Amino acid sequence: MRDPDKLFQKLKSSPFRSRFTLRGKELLYLREKGIDTVMEHARVFIDERLAPADIPNDGRQTPMRNHPAFIAQHATASCCRKCLMKWHGIPAHAHALTGEEKEYVLSLLRRWMEGYL
Repeated sequence: MRDPDKLFQKLKSSPFRSRFTLRGKELLYLREKGIDTVMEHARVFIDERLAPADIPNDGRQTPMRNHPAFIAQHATASCCRKCLMKWHGIPAHAHALTGEEKEYVLSLLRRWMEGYL
């Protein structure tokens, strides 16, 4: 896992990662529901879609719209196990995400979304 400050600097320089922003209905949803509620949803998404060791549709399990947490996952390169390996050094398919790894991902999502509040 990487230093979040360095990671966010690197993400800003990625043409793909830096194009993800919250706007429209996702931004409104975050502001109306609040960060704590959205993070509860994010925890469920991570547990179901990212945490298992073997994900049959890895690389396609996270939608690119319809929830602020999904957009945050793409913006922070925590959308699939391949991206977790490339950007964060968390091995793909070697093991289910540990509690520490899940908390790391959730902290990235929270930090990114808090930039819109």
